[in-house]
Amino acid sequence: MPSVCLYFHAHQPCRLNRFSVFQIGSHIPYFDEEQNYYYLERVVRKCYIPANHLLLNLIKHYKGKFRVSFSLSGLLLEQLEKYFPDVLKTFQALLGSGCVELLGETYYHSLAFLYSPKEFQKQVFLHRRKLNELFHYQPLAFRNTELAFNNRIAQEIEKMGYKVVLTEGADHILGWRSPDFVYQSATAKNLKILTRNYRLSDDISFRFSERSWSQWPLTPDKFAFWVNQINGNGNVVNLFMDYETLGEHQWEETGIFQFIENLPKEILKHKDNNFLTVSQAAKLYAPVGEIDCPQTISWADTERDLSAWLGNQMQREAISKIYDLEEPIMSARHRVLQEQWRKLQTSDHFYYMCTKWFADGDVHKYFNPYESPYDCFIAYMNILRDLQMQLKEI
Repeated sequence: MPSVCLYFHAHQPCRLNRFSVFQIGSHIPYFDEEQNYYYLERVVRKCYIPANHLLLNLIKHYKGKFRVSFSLSGLLLEQLEKYFPDVLKTFQALLGSGCVELLGETYYHSLAFLYSPKEFQKQVFLHRRKLNELFHYQPLAFRNTELAFNNRIAQEIEKMGYKVVLTEGADHILGWRSPDFVYQSATAKNLKILTRNYRLSDDISFRFSERSWSQWPLTPDKFAFWVNQINGNGNVVNLFMDYETLGEHQWEETGIFQFIENLPKEILKHKDNNFLTVSQAAKLYAPVGEIDCPQTISWADTERDLSAWLGNQMQREAISKIYDLEEPIMSARHRVLQEQWRKLQTSDHFYYMCTKWFADGDVHKYFNPYESPYDCFIAYMNILRDLQMQLKEI
């Protein structure tokens, strides 16, 4: 019977103020603290508090047989420290249970790996330092922003000491192979790869409350049956999803918490089944083959690429401009401006500029403060002009 690797990603960005062209040069704050608190309070109340308590109870109930992995962005950890330190303590309690693993990532949830290897490395280091500060923890596994992955990324993170990386089980990369095995990188031979089973993950993330879905309602015993069917064609079922799936994308009224509460019982009915953290899965199972990934993949929509962030001219213009500022920002040695510059790299800003339609559900609309992609682009570019003026004044 297969193992189950359950992994959640939690992140909230610093959203922009509605920065008009008339405010360029005024140096008003770039980030909307009121909006940031509004969305964070909402997700804390609907997801983090009830879900953390639920997972803690499951860990205690199953006495170490239930395990889960997390990645928590640096920006989220900052905001929890500032506004909801008690929630941060519940994440610390989860880690203290001995049944939870934390993964490394970019501190600012950025796409820096595409534009600046040096900045990418710096943000990974900053995130590692934050995990050590808050959790006294050194991650061995890595999750890049939006599960983005390619051969070059594999080489970079192997150099930084990571042993395993997560990515999407993209059909055009895996071909006929199953996502339910451990693989290794074709370009970083000591780096193991876990690939997301997107069909089973999306059954929970996207389709759980969709009444038009032929398999609705999704019950724990039905889902466990699907997992068990993988026996013989897989070692580990990788269920990777946003943590906000629990209570926010799928509201409490859908029964999502009851589903998660009862899923371990159904999975563990088979004595050979177990739950593993990311690093445990990579350690237990030997790679069955290599993944060669020359083009960047992600876990976004049906294309499994970066078009959700870089698919139109607005997005490409905005992101190229922010990285054009790297040299003057670093040369200025101004800590506040450097932090603002890094917050402006967060991938959410470019996502909010997206004009394409998502075939697998626009769940991020819950956290999008803009009426249109153009509103985000205008505010973003005005802020960049203001940032450039500040650099000239130093």
